[in-house]
Amino acid sequence: MLKFDYEAKDPKTGKHVRAVVQAESERAAAKLLMEQDLIPVNIIEQSKKGGILRQLSDRISTKDRVVFSRQLSTLISAGLPLTQSLHTVIEQTENKRLKSVVQDILTTVESGSSLADAFSKHPEVFDKVFVALVKAGEASGTLDKALERIALQQEKDAEMMSKIRGALVYPVIVLVVIFAVLGFMLFTVVPQVEKLYHDLRQELPFITAILVGAANFLIHYWWAVIIVVVAIGYFTKRYFETEPGQKMKDSLKLNMPVFGELFKKLYMARFMRTGQTLMSTGVPMLDTLRICAQAVNNTWVARSISRAAEKVKGGRSLADSLEREDYIMPLVPQMLKIGEQSGQIDSMMGKTATVYENELDSTIKSISTAIEPILMVVLAVVAGFIVAAILLPIYQLVETVRV
Repeated sequence: MLKFDYEAKDPKTGKHVRAVVQAESERAAAKLLMEQDLIPVNIIEQSKKGGILRQLSDRISTKDRVVFSRQLSTLISAGLPLTQSLHTVIEQTENKRLKSVVQDILTTVESGSSLADAFSKHPEVFDKVFVALVKAGEASGTLDKALERIALQQEKDAEMMSKIRGALVYPVIVLVVIFAVLGFMLFTVVPQVEKLYHDLRQELPFITAILVGAANFLIHYWWAVIIVVVAIGYFTKRYFETEPGQKMKDSLKLNMPVFGELFKKLYMARFMRTGQTLMSTGVPMLDTLRICAQAVNNTWVARSISRAAEKVKGGRSLADSLEREDYIMPLVPQMLKIGEQSGQIDSMMGKTATVYENELDSTIKSISTAIEPILMVVLAVVAGFIVAAILLPIYQLVETVRV
């Protein structure tokens, strides 16, 4: 159950009442208040109250989900009943939002629903892969093993994303330094050079004039620059949330220079690792492909997997179905063909995922190595331009004085 702070009007007395109510959703909370002859004025979920800092502190991270899965798996494998296991996990959970979610799951299970159905009520916390694995674990009587596989799956995915973010840290730091140096020179040194030339009634060199113009524009219209940057960021974000924008973003990821190959390997590793986890738990192949299409988190790769699923449904093998699909790398169907012949598709999926995870590691290191000299060249060019724009007028002044 979620907790809501509410303000409601009592029609009998006309007074406003402020208190807390527990309900499954905001709509359910409003319904409860109306049943008590109160008119809801304002209902706020407690986990959302307190602004951005509160929401960030209550965010459920991958680590929280991994710890939760491992704890529940350990308790169930030790022979504790499911409800008692959930009670114990609630006591051990520190994240307030996750504790509230698990409490609601416990209430749903105690009312007679399956654990998978209880998880499915919280898609913002537990995705379809998680729910499918739990459902398969319940059906096969291996819920503890299913939860352990979920934890491993989440750890692998988080590890890959962490490596990619790590590869981007250095370039971002260098770019920040470049802009900081450029800003410092524009707002401190360049205006002094302009003043000096103005006092001596001399014409600025072309390069220096460009920097002076940029500095003056930023000094007088900084507010307009901030508005434009924020507006571009906001509308770009909103556009990427639409279907055409999502397709464009996913296409850019797959086709951008240098990073395109990295993203392709990431999606193949995610596809194979998710497929291995699902199939080893007993999820049927068509359901596995449907869930994998959602789990890869890329529109175009998902479309290729969905098309392959339709071919499998029509009677073709998985390897043949994936062989001619766009964005499916060649090793995937080759390894799956071996898996189909040996009757160990899930095992071959795991080996393929490991191959791509290792290649991803190597690609990230290669990109990091290649980016460093490129950034150094960019930094040298920017620094050279600034030095030339400042020193050139000084040399010209010296020559003028000599004459």
